[in-house]
Amino acid sequence: MTRQAKIVRTSIIGIVVNLILVAFKATIGILTNSIAITLDAVNNLTDALSSIITIIGAKLSGKAPDKDHPYGYGRIEYFSSVIIVAIVLWAGFTSLMESWPKIFNPDVTNYTTVSLVIIAVAVAVKFMLGRYVKSVGEEINSQALVASGSDAFFDSILSLSTLVAAIISLFFHISLEGILGVLISFVILKAGYDMLKETLDSMLGARADHELSVKIKESLCEVPEVYGAYDLFIHNYGPENIQASVHVEIDDSLTTVDIQRLTTKLQYKIYQEFSIPLVAVGVYAKNDKYKDIRDDLDDIISQYDEIIETHGFIVYEEDNTVSFDLIVDFDADRAAIKQKVLDEIKSRHPNYNYVIIDDYDITD
Repeated sequence: MTRQAKIVRTSIIGIVVNLILVAFKATIGILTNSIAITLDAVNNLTDALSSIITIIGAKLSGKAPDKDHPYGYGRIEYFSSVIIVAIVLWAGFTSLMESWPKIFNPDVTNYTTVSLVIIAVAVAVKFMLGRYVKSVGEEINSQALVASGSDAFFDSILSLSTLVAAIISLFFHISLEGILGVLISFVILKAGYDMLKETLDSMLGARADHELSVKIKESLCEVPEVYGAYDLFIHNYGPENIQASVHVEIDDSLTTVDIQRLTTKLQYKIYQEFSIPLVAVGVYAKNDKYKDIRDDLDDIISQYDEIIETHGFIVYEEDNTVSFDLIVDFDADRAAIKQKVLDEIKSRHPNYNYVIIDDYDITD
């Protein structure tokens, strides 16, 4: 089964289950005059609507690349997630407006044993649905399904709280409906905020997963001809369209044919291990002729905690120029650190010109 088919199937299951829960909870909420249960039913309705949007998003994102969108439509899934977040936030604000007055003017509720049993069953069903949807989402890397599953799982906890409040009301005649409704509202709003932040991070281009980037670099360095892997960029064009580019350090004695053969080998290796196309492989030349300068540079850099890494070291003999990339922590004074390194390396090797290329901590 394709990833899109799994998203559709899982979402349809979520729609059916949530609509059944809506019918039961709304009926019980009206019959018992329980605002908490009624709001819980509304929340299940928004969950069903979210599943419908997830299906639409999956269908649209699965469109083949075309002339206007050569990288495909995968990012549409993130836009569908934004719509789902808007629905969740709307539900949270609505429930807060309904629940707040109930704290000061509580309604009289009339729970029965049958209603409590149905609520308990709903808790169990929602819990199992949440685990199922989230596990499928994690398996196929669907942000929308993971969010829906997490929301459903948390809903089961909220429904359990409603059940506890109902039991307290039945035996002790204390109404906690308004208070519980407000708590549910804030939980929904918090969940919406977290979902929005995660989705916007994906859309804006958040830092690549650290563990994944480390594994890719380690895999590249397993090839004997590669002395180091740097400048790894992981481009996200949607959950199913992730591409990468990288620089590798190799002997400067390799011919262009050797480099092309090596590049093909690296691309095949990364795709086999991570299912990620390595669309570009740049090279840094390694030459031990100027090892004394490189060793002094490494010694200077080791004195600065703000410096994460240096790479791309090369000496151009024709004009006595030394060039290297320098990665400085985002929170440090990059210009000041760069100037200090430049001054110190010049003091040790004054007969050279120096070019320091600013680089950024993208994946580490």
